[in-house]
Amino acid sequence: MGLTKQYLRYVASAVFGLIGSQKGNIVFVTLRGEKGRYVAVPACEHVFIWDLRKGEKILILQGLKQEVTCLCPSPDGLHLAVGYEDGSIRIFSLLSGEGNVTFNGHKAAITSLKYDQLGGRLASGSKDTDTIVWDVINESGLYRLKGHKDAITQALFLREKNLLVTSGKDTMVKWWDLDTQHCFKTMVGHRTEVWGLVLVSEDKRLITGASDSELRAWDIAYLQEVEDLEEPEPKKSKGSSPGIQDTHEPEDGNPETDETPEDRILTCRKAGSIMREGRDRVVNLAVDRTGRILACHGTDSVLEVFCILSKGEIQKKMDKKMKKARKKAKLNSSKGEDEDLEVNVEMTLQDEIQRVTNIKTSAKIKSFDLIHSPQGELKAVFLLQNNLVESYSLHPSTPAPQPVRTSRITIGGHRSDVRTLSFSSDNIAVLSAAADSVKIWNRATLQCIRTMTCEYALCSFFVPGDRQVVIGTKTGKLQLYDLASGNLLETIDAHDGALWSLSLSPDQRGFVTGGADKSVKFWDFELVKDENSTQKRLSVKQTRTLQLDEDVLCVSYSPNQKLLAVSLLDCTVKIFYVDTLKFFLSLYGHKLPVICMDISYDGALIATGSADRNVKIWGMDFGDCHKSLFAHDDSVMYLRFVPKSHLFFTAGKDHKIKQWDADKFEHIQTLEGHHQEIWCLAVSPSGDYVVSSSHDKSLRLWERTREPLILEEEREMQREAEYEESVAKEDQPVVPGETQGDNYFTGKKTIETVKAAERIMEAVELYREETAKRKEHKAICKAAGKEVPLPINPILMAYGNISPSAYVLEIFKGIKSSELEESLLVLPFSYVPDILKLFNEFIQLGSDIELLCRCLFFLLRIHFGQITSNQMLVPVIEKLKETTISKVSQVRDVIGFNMAGLEYLKRECEAKSEVMFFADATSQLEEKKRKRKKREKLILTYT
Repeated sequence: MGLTKQYLRYVASAVFGLIGSQKGNIVFVTLRGEKGRYVAVPACEHVFIWDLRKGEKILILQGLKQEVTCLCPSPDGLHLAVGYEDGSIRIFSLLSGEGNVTFNGHKAAITSLKYDQLGGRLASGSKDTDTIVWDVINESGLYRLKGHKDAITQALFLREKNLLVTSGKDTMVKWWDLDTQHCFKTMVGHRTEVWGLVLVSEDKRLITGASDSELRAWDIAYLQEVEDLEEPEPKKSKGSSPGIQDTHEPEDGNPETDETPEDRILTCRKAGSIMREGRDRVVNLAVDRTGRILACHGTDSVLEVFCILSKGEIQKKMDKKMKKARKKAKLNSSKGEDEDLEVNVEMTLQDEIQRVTNIKTSAKIKSFDLIHSPQGELKAVFLLQNNLVESYSLHPSTPAPQPVRTSRITIGGHRSDVRTLSFSSDNIAVLSAAADSVKIWNRATLQCIRTMTCEYALCSFFVPGDRQVVIGTKTGKLQLYDLASGNLLETIDAHDGALWSLSLSPDQRGFVTGGADKSVKFWDFELVKDENSTQKRLSVKQTRTLQLDEDVLCVSYSPNQKLLAVSLLDCTVKIFYVDTLKFFLSLYGHKLPVICMDISYDGALIATGSADRNVKIWGMDFGDCHKSLFAHDDSVMYLRFVPKSHLFFTAGKDHKIKQWDADKFEHIQTLEGHHQEIWCLAVSPSGDYVVSSSHDKSLRLWERTREPLILEEEREMQREAEYEESVAKEDQPVVPGETQGDNYFTGKKTIETVKAAERIMEAVELYREETAKRKEHKAICKAAGKEVPLPINPILMAYGNISPSAYVLEIFKGIKSSELEESLLVLPFSYVPDILKLFNEFIQLGSDIELLCRCLFFLLRIHFGQITSNQMLVPVIEKLKETTISKVSQVRDVIGFNMAGLEYLKRECEAKSEVMFFADATSQLEEKKRKRKKREKLILTYT
C-alpha cells in the first residue's frame, strides 16, 4: 500500500520557563567538590541542577514521563536518588548525569527516600503504604515492610543499629527490626497525621511534627545499654512479680520481661514538646547533616530554626540556672545566709533545644534544605510556591542572628501561569506573558533575554517588525512595549471588561480586539511625536467599534481581510464583513461557549474549539459544519492552524496537545508531556516549532522533524503503549502460601520483567533444541562413520559461536539486577528443571557464582513444593548442594583474603602518614626555634 498522505512527526524538544515544580523537594548536591553551591530541584519529569552563585542551570537529569516527587542525594555526594509519580525510583550519577539503576516496586507515588549512613541501602516510602529497602550496590530489592495504613511520610535508618523508623499519615510511628524485617514497636502518641520525623542527639532522641503546633520529642533508650547501667535483666524479672510487670506501659522506659520481647530492643518515652509559632500542620521537618540545626515550616512562608545544644552547652546553661536559683533562694530566705539551701533545678526540653530565629521568605515555602558549614554558617535553600528558588545564610552562634538572603533564581521563569504565547515573524523570539511579567525568550538557546513588568496578560502579539509587542490585559488595557529598551511605551484603556482576544490584520496596519464589554474594536498603528525625545514612537488609535449583545471571547480576521469571525458567550460564532460590519454568517452547534478558533491560510475553513470538549470544522463560504470531532477529555483551550496547511493543533485541559487534519478529519498525533491543564500554544510562522504553556508552570518547545508519520503505525504504537500500561496494572503473580494482592517481594510486574522472562524461556527452548540436534548429529556421524558438518544456530554465531548452555548464562547476565527476581517469578515451572541442571554445570565451572546462587535460592524458595515432590530433581538438587557449598566457600575465602589484604594496606598507609606527620611536626618545631633565635639576635643587636 502506497503512502496516501505524508505527515511529519513533531517531537518534544525542550522544557523551559520552569525553575522548580511543586511536587518534589529541593536538595543541596555536591558537584566538582563544592558543597552548598549547587541545588537539585524537580522540574516536571526532569531534575534541574542549578548553580546558586551564577543562577544558571548546569545539568539536566532527563526523566521519562512521570513527574518527580522526591529527591535524595547519596552520602558520598556522587549519586542522586529520584522518586517518581508512578512509584519508580532511578539513581542518577551526578558526574555523568545518567540514570543507570531503576527500581520498580511501588504502585503509587514515592513520598520519602533516605539512604543509610554508608549509602549502601536506600529506604523508599510511598503512597501505597509500603516501605521498601533497596540494596543500591547489588541493584536489587531487599524486602518490603508492610504495616502502615496510609501514605508513608518519612523513613529513617538508625546510624549504629540495624533499625528503621517510619512515620505515616495513619498517625503511627513504627520501628522495624531489619534483621528480622518485622515491626517491633508502634508509637501511638499522636492524634493526627505524622508529617515529619527526625533523629537527633546521636539517635537518642526522636522529634516528630504533626498537624498541630507542637513538635513532640521522644527519648529513645536502647535496652542493652540500660541493662549495662543497672542490674542484668533476668535478675529483675525474677525479683518482680508478673502482676506488677504487666502494669508497665511500653512507653515507660523500663525493660520488660520476655512476655513482650520486642521491648527488649528499645523503649520510647515522651520527653516533652517544643511549641512552633505556626498554627497549621508541619509540612517539612528536617535536621542538617551534623544534627545540630533543626528546622521546620508549615503552609506559610516562615521557616523556624532551632539549635540542638551539645552536652557541654547544656551543662553551662544548667550551671547558670543553678546560680540564678541560688541567688533567688538566698534573697527569698528570711533566715539569712548562715545555712546552705537545697536548690533544685529541673532540666526542660527548652534547655536542650533552643529557638534560634525565623527565616521569612518572599512566598509560601514548598520545601527546603540545610547545610551547616564547619565555620558555623548555616545555609538554607528554599523552593517556593511561585516557581522560585531562594537561598539564605545565617550564623546561629551569634547572639541575635539575622538571616541574609544570598541569592535568588528568578529569571528562568514566571511567578504564575503563562496565559499567552507568541512567536516573532523570524521564528527566533518567543513571547510569554503571565499575571505580572512579560518575558522574551530566544528559541534556540532558551535563554530569557527581556523581562518587563505588566498587568495580568491574556493575549499578545509581536508588532510587524518585531521591535514592539502588544499585550491585552484582564482589566481591559492595551499595553505597548519597546523590546530594545524594555520600556512600557503606552497603556490604553481599550475595554471596560477583560480584553480576551487580539487579532492582527493581514495587511499588518492594525488589529482588532474583543472584550468582555460586548464590543469589538478596530485599531490602527500610527507614529506620534514623543515628548521625551525628538524621534517619533509607535502608538495606536481606535478607528471603529462593533457593539454586540454578548461578551466577546475570541476574534479572528480571515486572511483576505474581508471577514471577521467573533465568538460570543451565547455559544455561537458570528461572521461579519470587515468593511461594512454587516452580519454574514452564524455558526451554531456548540453546547458551551467557543473559547478558541482559527481560520486556515486560504480562508476556506474555520475551526472552533469549545468548553464542550468538541472541535468543529466549518466552511467559510456557507457556514456549514463539515465535521464535529470529540477532541479532548476536558475543555479545548487553544486552537491554531499550521501555516500553509489544513493541519491544526488543539490544546486541552486534559494535559494533551493534539494535531488534526481538517480535510480528512483525522487525528494525526498526540503530544504528551504537560502534567497539568494547558492554557495556550503558539505555532511559529514557518510551522517548524510549537510552544505551549501549562498550569505546571513549564513552557515546552516541540519541533517538527523530517520523520514521516504513518497513521496505521501510530495507532499500533498507541495500542502497544496501552497494553504495556495494562500489564503493570494486572494482578501480580502469587507465590504459594501468599494471598492475592499481598506482595512479599520488592519488585513488581512490569513490561520489562515480562520481556526478561520471555528471553529466559526462549534461551531455554533454544538450549533444548540445540542439545537434541547435537545428539542427532552424533548419531548421524556414528552411522556415517565420519565427521559430518554441524549446522550452527545463527543466534549462537552472533554471540561468538558459544555453546547453547553458555548462551543461557549470557541471557541471565543480561537481565537487570533490579528485575531478576520478578522475571523468575513470572517464569513457568516447566522451565525450572532445565535451569537447575544448567545451574549445576555453571557453578561447577565456577562462573558468576553470586548471580547463579541468587537465582537458585529464589527459584527454590518460590517452587519449593514442586521441586521437593519431583523425584527426577532429587539427584540434581543433591549435586547442587555439594557444588554450591564448596564454590561459595571458595568465593568467601577469596573475598576474605582480599579484605585482609586491603586492611593491611590501610594500616601501612596510616603508619606512613603518621611518620610523615611526625616528620612535618619536627621540621615545623625546628623552623620555630630558628626564627626565635633570629629574633633574639635582632633584639640584642638593637640594644
